[in-house]
Amino acid sequence: MRTDTVVPAQIRDSRGKNEARRTRRSGLIPGVVYGAFKDPVAVAVDPKAINKIIRSKTGHNTIFNVEVQGGETTPVMVVDEQYDPVRSNLLHVDLKRIDLTKRIRVAVPVTTSGEPAGVKTQGGLLEVISRFVEIETLPDEIPEGYVVDVSELLIGQSKRASDIALSGSTKLTSSPDTVIAHVVGMRAEEVKPEAEAAPAVAEPEVVKKGKKEEEGAAPAAPEKEKGKKK
Repeated sequence: MRTDTVVPAQIRDSRGKNEARRTRRSGLIPGVVYGAFKDPVAVAVDPKAINKIIRSKTGHNTIFNVEVQGGETTPVMVVDEQYDPVRSNLLHVDLKRIDLTKRIRVAVPVTTSGEPAGVKTQGGLLEVISRFVEIETLPDEIPEGYVVDVSELLIGQSKRASDIALSGSTKLTSSPDTVIAHVVGMRAEEVKPEAEAAPAVAEPEVVKKGKKEEEGAAPAAPEKEKGKKK
């Protein structure tokens, strides 16, 4: 999606790790502008301005102008960026020149709207399978996103990429059969049978012997008594 945003950029005369560190200490980050059959240009840009674009609704599909100091002003898109693995701050950005007269391929987000009939009346569950579709279109015609109405879906029915209404010169490059969302039946929870009473556990052999000894010890008393009578 094209915007009127303009990001100033300074030309970097040298490259390398030391130069990149100096650039970051100055509050900017290193980057490169390339594409459109022109020579790449090493630049330094404001990371806050780039982050604002990346985190906008159109994200990486945002087309904005980069104004190189003493050089060109050209429409570009963010095609790659690097972050610090610990601090998560932006370290480097690649900006690709965009020819507004040529078609490009982009991934566009897809959301759903409405409550499916299969959920309301059949107790089903809506599952969203794909959240993006790829399209080919002119830069000025890149949509912010697509919304698919799923309110008519019953259990077993789905919405596919081919159901998305495209406008202008836009063409779908994702497979038309790509499932966006479908309604499935709720799986009945398996009812576990009540635990049967545990069978009586036989007493250990040691215990049995002990009992036998005790049982055998009982009649020994009379023998002693007989001895006393004698």
